[in-house]
Amino acid sequence: MSKECCSESSQEVSAGSSQKSCCLGNGLALVYGAWLLRLWLAVRAIQTGLEKFAGSKASDQIVKVDGALNEYGLTAAGSVKHYAMVNYHGVPEALMKKFQAEPLMMKFALPIYDKILGPTLLILGFTILLGIASRTSLFLLGLLYISLTWGLILIKQDDGVSWLGVHMILVVMALALAEHNRFTILKKW
Repeated sequence: MSKECCSESSQEVSAGSSQKSCCLGNGLALVYGAWLLRLWLAVRAIQTGLEKFAGSKASDQIVKVDGALNEYGLTAAGSVKHYAMVNYHGVPEALMKKFQAEPLMMKFALPIYDKILGPTLLILGFTILLGIASRTSLFLLGLLYISLTWGLILIKQDDGVSWLGVHMILVVMALALAEHNRFTILKKW
């Protein structure tokens, strides 16, 4: 909502004009838009960070026949998803090998990136969700997405690059709506 638009509309209203301002009524929609973007980006970052700790555990369950355990010892193999520190991989192992084979990848930075990616996503997700220095948090999330994009370009993962491009648009939209973002801590930042 620009200040010129609102000042012009207040002059029109005071002059007795019945024309509604282009700004009136948009304020709440912009606040809701800022909240939705903030929530979406936060949830996306938090869940992506949590997934870095996901693993699966194999289980053999005895098959039941008519509600009772079978007499033949039949089992069904399955896997159960669980989250634990021992499962952590910032960069999935399959992608890590591709990155290590890439000549433009900084070999010294790859292990560091592998260690900090998950916690960084979690921290940025929670700061965006809670509104702690939202502008700075969104900017840092955008930089993180740029770094992920660069890595995916190197290993020719064009689908991932496209998805991250959409994420960047959402980050820019959230930054554009930052002045309408309510319930924040350190609003200036």
